[in-house]
Amino acid sequence: MERAEKPKPKEIPNVITDVKNRKTYIKGRFLGKGGFARCWELIDKDTHVKYAGKVVCKADLVKPSQKQKMQQEIIIHSSLKHENIVNFHRSFDDSSNIYILLELCTRRTLMELHKRRRHITEPEARYFVRQTVNGCQYLHLNNIIHRDLKLANLFLSDEMVIKIGDFGLACKLSNEGEKKRTLCGTPNYIAPEILTKHGHSFEVDSWSIGCILYTLLVGRPPFETSNLKETYERIKKNEYLIPPGVSVPASRLIRALLDADPSKRPSMFSVIEHEFFKGFTPNCLPVSALTTSPRFDNLCRNLTERKPLSAIDANLNVSAVHVDANRDCDSDDFWLSSLQKKINEVITAPKAARNSLKAMEDSEDPACIPIYWVSKWVDYSDKYGIGYHLCDSSNGVLFNDGTRLLLTANSENLQYIDKSGTEYLYTMVDYPNSLAKKVTLLKCFTSYMHENLLNVSLIDFLCFDASATGFHPQKTVYLLQNINFISPVNFLKTGRSTPVGRRPVSLFYGSPSYIPFPYPRSEFVY
Repeated sequence: MERAEKPKPKEIPNVITDVKNRKTYIKGRFLGKGGFARCWELIDKDTHVKYAGKVVCKADLVKPSQKQKMQQEIIIHSSLKHENIVNFHRSFDDSSNIYILLELCTRRTLMELHKRRRHITEPEARYFVRQTVNGCQYLHLNNIIHRDLKLANLFLSDEMVIKIGDFGLACKLSNEGEKKRTLCGTPNYIAPEILTKHGHSFEVDSWSIGCILYTLLVGRPPFETSNLKETYERIKKNEYLIPPGVSVPASRLIRALLDADPSKRPSMFSVIEHEFFKGFTPNCLPVSALTTSPRFDNLCRNLTERKPLSAIDANLNVSAVHVDANRDCDSDDFWLSSLQKKINEVITAPKAARNSLKAMEDSEDPACIPIYWVSKWVDYSDKYGIGYHLCDSSNGVLFNDGTRLLLTANSENLQYIDKSGTEYLYTMVDYPNSLAKKVTLLKCFTSYMHENLLNVSLIDFLCFDASATGFHPQKTVYLLQNINFISPVNFLKTGRSTPVGRRPVSLFYGSPSYIPFPYPRSEFVY
């Protein structure tokens, strides 16, 4: 007998109302999904403040234990207030869903950083782990065990500050010495005492932080294998290897945190005194650290080479130093005046210049790179080429002669890329005669797709806004394969990479359940 197919979750309404608090929220971009929850950006209609809205369908909470866990998560998270914990705003429900409004962490999580960087420097690891420990100290002071600390649950704020989130598995101890025996956690981060069900407490968070530190420095979790059963066996036997490239202090801390005996692991309050944390730790990190390693060499050298101040011998005859009190640089408000001048320069700068600087800064943030997918297409490659419509309402044609022409969403701007890859920008009212035929074909493709084709329906994906110009210097395109969709192989049947915009795209394969799996272009075999 065939198993009944699980019904698809209902689409979240575009306007969500909190009746009790008389608040209305507009559904924004899709952020991600977990076990029972899906997460959207929710925008307060009155204040325009953006939140991360965690949405749980009530129909999914069938068992009483599931409802109890949901309630426990809300109770625990709503009681927390700390700089290194995702801020809880409020929760409410309607007839279909439970909504939890949380602080929006725009830089995503350490998991995304890990996927881009693989491994990071020790100063960065100290920076991230120290903040994670600070958050855990607060939790443990309040008798709360997180029990699911991992890279994906360590969020990053605008200022690159760690925020511990997802308290779905968290528990609160009612008395000192209490042990929990629930089997829970994420395989690569789960402590051995949880697997053996001998009872666990705060020490499981120490274990998880050891796994986090190892993963950040080495590039993979310490016990990871391709087989879940084998991973659990390695955890129980405490089998892992620290590569020689990891420093001695870091290795010692990892071994201490991953001690098989929970009683021997350092607590959140003693671990911060470990020699590993005596090394240089940056006060902050640039957004560029999401993709590239920061330069610490000059700062570290200045800190280590600076000679300590010597005490002045009271018997020495030290002459007084006379300074003109009327000098501008010595006035009390000199630095404030200097700062005010700089602020005024920024405020009075032309709007275009400010937007340009903002765009330059945003372009370095991987979290802000737009995600696109082809929602309509027409294959007329036997004569002209392939026409396509992207999710941002822009249209384009991949011509058989190797050139490309794109019409932006405003239907005014043209982006033409010749065979050599040189880009030219025109408008629909001002383009060379040599492009007349291709512009006509673009119009025909666009008109046909608009009148005859339906968009690919994607509930879980969202297109980020394009740049202020509307052009697309780099795209990530989702080519979906399902029984109703065209195969990526057919789309790319020319046997060569097919850039949509100015640069080659990154290709993603989408499964029928719409879970994207990224593959570098170099790994594709046509």
